[in-house]
Amino acid sequence: MLVLLGALIAASVVAPLLIMRMGRPAFGILALVPSAGFVWTLVHFLRGTFTDSGAVERTVEWMPSANLSFSLRLDGLGALFSLIILGMGALVLVYCWGYFDGTRRRLAMFAAQMVGFATAMFGLVAADNFLLMYVFWEITSILSYLLVSYYAERASSRRAAQQALMVTALGGLSMLMGIILLGRQTGAWTFSDIAAYQHFAQTPFVTVAIVLILAGALTKSAIAPAHFWLPGAMAAPTPVSAYLHSAAMVKAGIYLVARLAPSMYEVATWHVVVISLGVFTMLLGGWMALKQRDLKLVLAYGTVSQLGFITSIAAVGSREAMQAALALTFAHSLFKAALFMVVGAIDHCSGTRDITKLSGLGRKEPFLFGIAIISGLSMAGVPPLFGFVAKEAVLEATMHEELLAGMPRNMMLVAYVLGSILTMAYTLRFLWGAFATKQEVNGTEPAEAVAKMHPVTMGLWLSPALLTALTVVLGVFPKPLSAAFDQHLNSTFGPKEHSELALWHGFSVALGLSMLIIVGGIVMHWQRQVLVKWQFPYPALGNADDAYDSVIALLRQLSLRTTATTQRGSLQLNLTVIFATLMLLPVAMLIKGDLTDIRMIVAENPWQIVAAVIIMVAAVAATVTANRLSAVIIVGVTGYTLAFIFALHGAPDLALTQLLTETIVMVIFMLVLRRMPASAEWKQDPKMGRLRAWLSVGTGLTVTVVAMFAINARQSKPISEFMPDLAKEIGHGANTVNVLLVDLRAWDTFGEITVIIIAALGVVSLIYRTQSFGRESRRPTLRVTGRRWLAAGVESEQALNRSLMIDVSTRVLFPSMVALSFYFFFAGHNAPGGGFAGGLVAALALILRYLAGGRAELEETLPIDAGRTMGTGLFLSALAAVTPMFFGHPPLTSGYTSPEIPLIGKVSLPSALVFDAGVYLIVVGLTLYILNSLGAKLDEEEEMRKQRARDRARSLARQQRQRTAKQKAQRAQRKEKKQAATASTAATTGKEK
Repeated sequence: MLVLLGALIAASVVAPLLIMRMGRPAFGILALVPSAGFVWTLVHFLRGTFTDSGAVERTVEWMPSANLSFSLRLDGLGALFSLIILGMGALVLVYCWGYFDGTRRRLAMFAAQMVGFATAMFGLVAADNFLLMYVFWEITSILSYLLVSYYAERASSRRAAQQALMVTALGGLSMLMGIILLGRQTGAWTFSDIAAYQHFAQTPFVTVAIVLILAGALTKSAIAPAHFWLPGAMAAPTPVSAYLHSAAMVKAGIYLVARLAPSMYEVATWHVVVISLGVFTMLLGGWMALKQRDLKLVLAYGTVSQLGFITSIAAVGSREAMQAALALTFAHSLFKAALFMVVGAIDHCSGTRDITKLSGLGRKEPFLFGIAIISGLSMAGVPPLFGFVAKEAVLEATMHEELLAGMPRNMMLVAYVLGSILTMAYTLRFLWGAFATKQEVNGTEPAEAVAKMHPVTMGLWLSPALLTALTVVLGVFPKPLSAAFDQHLNSTFGPKEHSELALWHGFSVALGLSMLIIVGGIVMHWQRQVLVKWQFPYPALGNADDAYDSVIALLRQLSLRTTATTQRGSLQLNLTVIFATLMLLPVAMLIKGDLTDIRMIVAENPWQIVAAVIIMVAAVAATVTANRLSAVIIVGVTGYTLAFIFALHGAPDLALTQLLTETIVMVIFMLVLRRMPASAEWKQDPKMGRLRAWLSVGTGLTVTVVAMFAINARQSKPISEFMPDLAKEIGHGANTVNVLLVDLRAWDTFGEITVIIIAALGVVSLIYRTQSFGRESRRPTLRVTGRRWLAAGVESEQALNRSLMIDVSTRVLFPSMVALSFYFFFAGHNAPGGGFAGGLVAALALILRYLAGGRAELEETLPIDAGRTMGTGLFLSALAAVTPMFFGHPPLTSGYTSPEIPLIGKVSLPSALVFDAGVYLIVVGLTLYILNSLGAKLDEEEEMRKQRARDRARSLARQQRQRTAKQKAQRAQRKEKKQAATASTAATTGKEK
């Protein structure tokens, strides 16, 4: 099972590479992975693995005290849903091969997200641990958001994606609270524990926990009042609709209801909430489907209706109801995915899904029409298709269900009949709207779109044809699937005779109801013009989509007012509030508590007093210095002195890291401050300066006092005393600090480096704004150009004016610093250093090259995209975290070997070195981002500004010269005219004389 999960993860990782390399045919290769998983699951059913409560299990213990074990258990129910997830996933990927004709770059990410979604869904149904299931649950919400927003340039797609994410994520958070409450009250943190727990009805707060869990399940399955996000998600490409919104994602809520129903149905809240909402959703969705003109919306609201149908019967919790719910789930996946693919083929070839613009398609594409008829009639429950078998099972289970005695049973039965009549009616509407030959509508010929449509290729009809064939086969021969259901049902409810699904049960009340449903649906479609009069333009219960917009607008307005009240835009005011709170609350708690037994050692040696005095003097000097650069240097003195204190306390690793970090921070400040005025002018009243001084004194005194009491409050040995031994035994390293970072507390480090990457992307985005900050990578070079010692050319004025001493020093120091960074990296597990320290030294080497030669020198030094560098580092760290799980160990478990290397001897090689390599690359990539944005980009913008200024000056000078020349020409013309006039006058006078 772990191998299958790993294969799916690997397929999602390599999917972009395959798409970029091969194009659309890569979808066929990617489909092989879920196909293999489907076959693997099917083989287990054929072997009877899931009989007698059998399951495929794999558990990796990790933080059992927090109930965070990586526990996978694929039993009969999970395997049944895996067949849907993996089988449908493979067919949808094949369908993508024929459907898409977009750019490879966009398809690359789409393919990764689709395979990743199949991975997350498989993990969801295979997870035994509640919290692990929740992790996969939220991953599906995120991937659904990305897939729905495939056409991100469209406002409708962005809105639909945000809506789906908001609704499902809110339900997911509610479900998390319910899981924690249920686990705390019952001690059951796995589905296995839930099945064995027998006292739900007597457990306190179980009703609240169930409602919270159901909030997540029902929102994911688009049950009213959260039904509106599913029709909106039809803005996604058709493969997404066929997979996520009919076969996979929306089945997650049904899976959770089916998993919990056998244990939870004894709680009264369970039936009241789930059944009532499910039945209401069935009727609401069916009625709304009859009003739609878009074929995808007809199917979308039909999906909402069917999901309510399945959820309500699954919530009953008995064996017969569960068998009917599983049959209906499989039937719905088969016919609804096929119909969505048919709509995708129509839209792809004709360019429209509007039923008023389609006419005569049935004659032009008879094969596609046949697929749609069979799948549509299965959706309507017409024999001998599998949809009929499933609906018959639902009706039989409802009529004979002992848990639904009296009026609830009758009301459910009536609702199911009415909902099924609506299903028959909107099925006929779909088939008529898509394929019938219609007359002119509003003076337009609806056959125009069909006349211009392209032929439907095999890539567009192959997958729906296979699903349709399976619908027919399972309708006529449902026993194989019924046997698979029995492996789960017998394990959960015990064996029972004569419980198989069958096409023919003889003449019965259920058969009569089926005939009534078919006739009623036909009549409704026949009299559709009469039905229009009952379809009010404004919904009687209001528009849920408008209600969502109103809630979002209200929350936005509330957030704006809250922000305007609490955030006044003044950094000084915000800091004042923070520091005042820091002073008042701890001091109030100390006064309220015990103030005795205070012990503090001022200093262990005189050097600590010297360092403390230097820090205090530098801190005061920084507050009175007006020059910005001087203030940065003075503040840096406090950091260097703090590194000296670390060294005095026997922490050379911390001292080294502090020194390197302080140096890089000073460089970053200088890169920013060079674009600002040299001096800072204080424009506030001097009284405010005194108030800030008292605030700083009070904050410092408070922190000192609180630290004194915190130190004296310790009543047991500090854990730091055990760290060196743990580092040696667990991490196989003598450097405790480095072992903590990459082994004992590596999850903290992994979270921190992830935050660093996100922050770096945010900062660079602010600098580059709408411009792309990606770049092409090439192999670094180090060559001598002309008489210079550095790699960059001598074309620029800056390069010609560089100091030869700086060039030589940089050329000599750079290789040494890089070698030192490698030494720190490899030696850090047992000596001062590590990936972080090594990356900082390499970063300083890059900064040195940049300061010496500018952005041209940085380009020659490491012409590699910073984003790819950080991404590679994060991938290595994640790989080091996940790999031990495939060998049955908790995440981030360290392996260790000490090979003998010729001429060197025995070396220590822990697997944490891979994690450290990721940290090293992230630090280097972060430095590249800083130098490229705060350095090179600002330099480039400054040069562009200067060039624009020079161009304006040249333009003004040229215009001035042109005006001067024009004025001279005008003066010359006037002079010539004057001379000509004078000559003419003289000539006239001469003639007269």
